[in-house]
Amino acid sequence: MKNFIVDGENLTLQNLMHIAYHPGLKLQLSEESKIRMKKSRKWVDQVQKQGTPVVYGVNTGFGSKATVSIDKEKLKDLQRNLIMSHSAGLGNPLAIEVVRSAMLMRVNTIAKGYSGVRIEVAETILDMLEKGVTPWIPEQGSLGASGDLAPLSHMALVISRGVVRDKSEDSGQAYFYDAKKKDWILMSGLEAMKKAGIPRIVLEAKEGLALNNGTQISTSILAVTLHRAQKLLKLADIAMAMTLEALEGISSAFREEIHQLRPHPGQISTARNIRRLNEGSQLLDRHPEKVQDAYSLRCHPQVLAGVRDALRYIGDIVHIEFNATTDNPIILPELSEKNKAISGGNFHAQPIAFAADHLAMVLCEIGSISERRIFRMSDKHLNSGLPSFLIENGGLESGLMMAQYTAAALVSENKTLAHPASIDSIPTCENQEDHVSMAPIAARKALDILQNVEKIVAIELFFAAQALDLRLKQNTGHAAKNMFGKGTLCAYNKIREYIPFFTMDRPLYPHIESLVQLLQNGELLTAVEGVIGELS
Repeated sequence: MKNFIVDGENLTLQNLMHIAYHPGLKLQLSEESKIRMKKSRKWVDQVQKQGTPVVYGVNTGFGSKATVSIDKEKLKDLQRNLIMSHSAGLGNPLAIEVVRSAMLMRVNTIAKGYSGVRIEVAETILDMLEKGVTPWIPEQGSLGASGDLAPLSHMALVISRGVVRDKSEDSGQAYFYDAKKKDWILMSGLEAMKKAGIPRIVLEAKEGLALNNGTQISTSILAVTLHRAQKLLKLADIAMAMTLEALEGISSAFREEIHQLRPHPGQISTARNIRRLNEGSQLLDRHPEKVQDAYSLRCHPQVLAGVRDALRYIGDIVHIEFNATTDNPIILPELSEKNKAISGGNFHAQPIAFAADHLAMVLCEIGSISERRIFRMSDKHLNSGLPSFLIENGGLESGLMMAQYTAAALVSENKTLAHPASIDSIPTCENQEDHVSMAPIAARKALDILQNVEKIVAIELFFAAQALDLRLKQNTGHAAKNMFGKGTLCAYNKIREYIPFFTMDRPLYPHIESLVQLLQNGELLTAVEGVIGELS
């Protein structure tokens, strides 16, 4: 992708993530969106000029101050004051890709033409995305209604300036992408915009509210998490397939005939992935006296069925949200009545909160079943003839013992994190905003769980590669290419490019971290899919 047209209608997760991770792409508004934006803006301009009718957030105060009328001479100050006063976030900064995807989503909702915003506001954000200016946004402070007010205000601080003054301390902070160093450098928003050659704008009536009143931060965190979860799900299948071979498991549990009798789409897809990964393996079905494996092996397709199917549902939710109008009030220029602004609640992020909590829950199960397989490989009573903790000189050497502890700790942490945020609500704004979604908290928890599960799956891959090497030693004279499955061989070879077979104790953490990086950068998945084709 070299360029992308923003039209308010056709943003996908794939396009969103590509743009989020790749500054420099040419971005522009569609001509149709410009026409729509001009129509709604024309009416807001009339209200700004005439002072009537009364429109929430245009010539009134905000929240419980909606009954306070604002003089038309002060409407620009009203919007700038909104952004400055609402920049109240705290905590660690959101990741660059989260902020960039939120920026693009914000433009996409403005491009629908119901926000009453000038074209130059949307184009300023697109220029920032293209030229590598990313606002610094703290992760804490939003309730997910009325939109993600605090974090989006931090974004708008960088974009906008005061009518008279333009001081760095009022411009927030932003990262500027240094293309030569290929690195993001933090500085004031004013300095970052100057480096990029992008003028900051004076907000007109409605524009501050249109920038900070929406679900884009919550949705962006969820979108980034979902995108990574889709990849992690395939990697979990790769780890499972390697473990199945390492434990000399039984292939019949993955036969198509079984899964067609209970045709959950995710179950069928998972079983198919395992069959493809293990195709040609000489380590499976070696013990006719053993008729079935433990649940953590045999039931992998059934457990991940719920995960895969949940991800499809969550994908539908975020796709709707990408291409929705989520601010308030909404300007409908085609209305016949004089007041063409309608106040509603499209900023309320409850659908996103529910989806994020659902994602958190199903991600926990990927880690939980993976840890049980890790434990199985470590236990000499359960691992079909391998040494304790996958080290040959047990007692003197502890091998991979402690890595299983780490996986267990992460699984337990995830159970705590999985408590739903979406069922909580705290009234705010003098009880005008008396029910909120907590969507950003739900989304952040889902991301935390995802990162923990990536580590758990990396540990399973660590164990499986070690166990497979021990199997080779038991089968003297047989090479990996003649013993392992087509897909598992590729995964094993890629892992061995980064971490060695352990013959004695050494610190484990650098090797686990290397595997986590191998998962996150996509190199392992790309290598496997390059051999056996794309996994479901």
